[in-house]
Amino acid sequence: MSIIDVTDSSFEAEVLKAPKPVLVDFWAEWCGPCRIIAASLEEISAGELGDKLIIAELDIDDNPSTPEKYGVRGIPTLIIFKDGNPAAIKIGALPLSELKKWIEINL
Repeated sequence: MSIIDVTDSSFEAEVLKAPKPVLVDFWAEWCGPCRIIAASLEEISAGELGDKLIIAELDIDDNPSTPEKYGVRGIPTLIIFKDGNPAAIKIGALPLSELKKWIEINL
């Protein structure tokens, strides 16, 4: 499964009304740690966890409304949404193994 790009206007349809959990990566082009997380998320989406959830990216510079709504103050911020509600939040970059573990615990 590949990572999808979501925007303020597509967030409700693609995240809140999704048929399975969605991990949203709030990021920005200028953010170094965001690139580290993005590489890890690519690997996760290609692996076994990719079938259990949808992974989405939202550029906070181009889409300021959604991060504000969910209180995103620092990036990268990862939020897992289940049934249209935030279920888990992780702020900052972490190693691939810890990221996988966090996702598995919160699915």
